[in-house]
Amino acid sequence: MKDYISNPLQIRGAEKYTLCDGKGNGMNFLYIRNGLGLEAWVSLDRAGDISRVSFKGDNMGYHSAAGYVAPAYFNKNDFLASFNAGFFTTCGLTAVGSPCIDDGEELSLHGTVSNIPSILNAVEETDDGLAVRLTVRDASLGGRKLVLRREYLFSYTENKISLKDTVTNEGANESPFMILYHCNMGYPLLNENSEVVIPHTSIKGRDEHAAEHIDTALKMEKPQANYQERCYYFDIPEKDGLANAGIYNKDIERGVVVSFDKSTLPFFTEWKMMGKGDYVLGLEPGNCTPDGRDVMRKNGTLQFIRPDKSITTKVSFSFCDSKDSFDGNF
Repeated sequence: MKDYISNPLQIRGAEKYTLCDGKGNGMNFLYIRNGLGLEAWVSLDRAGDISRVSFKGDNMGYHSAAGYVAPAYFNKNDFLASFNAGFFTTCGLTAVGSPCIDDGEELSLHGTVSNIPSILNAVEETDDGLAVRLTVRDASLGGRKLVLRREYLFSYTENKISLKDTVTNEGANESPFMILYHCNMGYPLLNENSEVVIPHTSIKGRDEHAAEHIDTALKMEKPQANYQERCYYFDIPEKDGLANAGIYNKDIERGVVVSFDKSTLPFFTEWKMMGKGDYVLGLEPGNCTPDGRDVMRKNGTLQFIRPDKSITTKVSFSFCDSKDSFDGNF
């Protein structure tokens, strides 16, 4: 390829951009192309989460009505007002899910890490892919001291994004540790004709309303007014050491497979929201459910990190342009 071009950005690579409008004014993004049709926007000011993904011209994720919102506007009591959602939002690192009071601490919806700006440590390119390394410090005086070291690999040989997160407790005390990858699928990947595949040995509705509709948990519907969200918890068996879930839409011949290491992310939540103007499907691996830290502590599933110890989690996203390539993951 090098004989045909003088600058790799003609084909692929990373470029840094800054927004200059609205509540997103001043936010920094890393725009990445892999040369095979995959484009991604890494939100450097929002924990290095991926805000948008386009695959061969089609949008894959969900962009909420809130739009881009800089951390300066974050209000922990109104999380959804700055919840862009994006392709994925990291929830945690000491609280995920419902607001609650646990061990005397008042915890807000989905924690605060997604509103902490990251430090961009490196962008390194090889013939096989582009690596991005970031650091996010979730710490305070007299409080938790957790450091998230995030590593991406954007493949140049296949349409795949691999993510490895290592969270280290640099404090003197043991800390609760909760993390959930709020992966959000949106139109046109998501519509009533989308096929959602979540292999499972068990499924449970989060509440009575979800349980009433459990037979249609994997059936996508047209956008509806006044739709009440439904959440389902799945136990997904491993294949080659990984658990897989995905969505494919025959209308556009596009699909996404979410793969994760179940040894550190044993829980999987489907968030089904088929509302008009709020049309999104969440495929969410985590080390917890979104029930709140008090519930996880009570049922004995709350995880902790001891001082000077680290926990590594891994998630990858494979993008498919045929039903055969999608089905091959299951």
